[in-house]
Amino acid sequence: MKLSVLLVCYDMAREIPRTLRGLSRSYQEGAEELEYEVLLLDNGSPEPLDEASWRDVDVPVRLIRVEDAAPSPARAINRGLSEARGDIICLMIDGAHILTPGVFRLALASFAMYEQPVVATRYFWLGPDAQNRSIEEGYCQSIEDRLLHSIAWPEDGYRLFEIGAPLVTEGENINWMNRLFESNCFFLPRSLFAALGGVDERFDSPGGGFLNADTFKRAVEVEATTPVQLIGEGCFHQIHGGTTTNVATPDRDRQLENYLAQYERLRGDRNIITSRSFYFLGHIPTEAAKIHRWKKNPALLAV
Repeated sequence: MKLSVLLVCYDMAREIPRTLRGLSRSYQEGAEELEYEVLLLDNGSPEPLDEASWRDVDVPVRLIRVEDAAPSPARAINRGLSEARGDIICLMIDGAHILTPGVFRLALASFAMYEQPVVATRYFWLGPDAQNRSIEEGYCQSIEDRLLHSIAWPEDGYRLFEIGAPLVTEGENINWMNRLFESNCFFLPRSLFAALGGVDERFDSPGGGFLNADTFKRAVEVEATTPVQLIGEGCFHQIHGGTTTNVATPDRDRQLENYLAQYERLRGDRNIITSRSFYFLGHIPTEAAKIHRWKKNPALLAV
């Protein structure tokens, strides 16, 4: 099998059907004949997911419910890795993300060009700004539902750029070539993931803390790898009550400091950003995807 997507979720009954549609054969370019699987790793949700909610989606999904789940998704990810059949692994640690349509095509093209690439997709928020700030201004799931309806998603997945905002760090002038410190959708050879020992289960904070950033950095810093960032593609975060993404900004900042302290205990420093140089692959599909022009659009709150 070519590709295994490890999709982790917790209490995401609303979001998962959309996420899976974004991974479907009819949505992802070139996926009609692709040999792939989606391992949907339910990390102990209070209410089991209803498989009927995505029955109409043409996606090869296998639901794995992790019983006695830990607060961190680390154990669930390693279980998914042990059961995955693909030569390439796509890790999506937060199952609430919707992809643009060219992610699979460009990621797999990277594997055709390079022997051992690690391919990263840029992170976006649905809504007018970082969701920590948006929710303070009234952004909520009902507004998000209306936004997605307003662009007739999933008819044209690139219209997500019209209703989303790129992840921006403090003081950053965003553009497609800004260095990523993590990606919620990245691809790596299964052999490399196995050689790393999977993810480090010592990252035991709820949501994993900097588990995802650590895994990405460890993979990218293997000397034989070729780091690749996709241009013009993204993964868009749906609001769902995440441990750091959908809480008030002061709470998020305190949580991130706790995560960074844990990272320092485990790795001996606080440098979660790799120094490796990246190659870039892709194109700018629409005017709205020119993120160097991005400005907050408060009108999205009034849809």
